[in-house]
Amino acid sequence: MPTVLEKKYETFAEFYPSYLSQHSNRTCRQLHFVGSTLALLSLVALVLTGALYWLAVALVCGYGFAWIGHFVFEKNRPATFRQPLYSLLGDWVMYWQMLTGQVSF
Repeated sequence: MPTVLEKKYETFAEFYPSYLSQHSNRTCRQLHFVGSTLALLSLVALVLTGALYWLAVALVCGYGFAWIGHFVFEKNRPATFRQPLYSLLGDWVMYWQMLTGQVSF
């Protein structure tokens, strides 16, 4: 029987509560938010300058900050390794929910 961390979810609605449970540490959530914000700004820089290295910067910021949050503060394995698409979507849903006060910083 797979654990919550190993389970393959069939729908995002089923996945997201588990995703949130893996982000209980405030510092981890804050690092996700900072990394996602820097990734967005890097993508804006990519569009404005056309310099492809901004895409690499966006990926390093987005994943780097999140993975530091998981490995150092949350002490768990990022969902990216199990379900990358749902994890990416979950990050942006959580980002929006932090912006709108539905998930605390």
